[in-house]
Amino acid sequence: MTEKTEELDNYLDSHYIHRSNWLRAAVLGANDGILSTASLAIGVAAASAIREPIILATLAGLVAGAISMAAGEYVSVSSQTDIEKADIEREKQELDEMPEIELQRLAEIYEKRGLKKTTALTVTKELTEHDALGAHIRDELGINEISQAQPIQAAFASGAAFTIGGLLPFLVTLFLPLQRMVYSIYGFALFFLIVLGALAAKTGGSSIVKAIVRITFWGTVAMGLTAIVGYLFGVNI
Repeated sequence: MTEKTEELDNYLDSHYIHRSNWLRAAVLGANDGILSTASLAIGVAAASAIREPIILATLAGLVAGAISMAAGEYVSVSSQTDIEKADIEREKQELDEMPEIELQRLAEIYEKRGLKKTTALTVTKELTEHDALGAHIRDELGINEISQAQPIQAAFASGAAFTIGGLLPFLVTLFLPLQRMVYSIYGFALFFLIVLGALAAKTGGSSIVKAIVRITFWGTVAMGLTAIVGYLFGVNI
């Protein structure tokens, strides 16, 4: 019996939705790290004939971007957490002041999902007796352990991922020849983006081809536009 329970737990743990919170933040951070740092480096490289300004601008973009990404993610997800907490407090109040109406509301939700009216009411009563607030949070508000906002986790994942992603084009600016720096950064950044897109799609169980096409297209657009800006203002810094 214990072995079967463990097998069931392992089966449920393998679902991709369990990875949605940290995967979204990590992919967004790494993608932004590669793309924004590489784009900045390309823009400066297109306008400069020496290496030092390219390295300095890329490093500054990497540091500022990582901090901004982590802070922005924390603030954004914290706002979502505040909204969730406010809704939960309101739900507690409604359960105290009008339990019958809340009971009927929950029963209607189950009925719309396909249960017969009598069955829905029976399920509602049993769940209410077990954990009324938990049932309403899950089925009326749509908040559960998987989708619940986690600011610290999201901020750390985004900041760390941005740093890792940004380090890749930064290393290119350090070691590759200056003469073809723009093309080198673009080529390596595109390669890094393709690898990231494939890994993200594999981890999330989605189409690898679609992920690669999507990330390659928008990466090319972003780096191409910054290269144009660099060439337009092409002066030796």
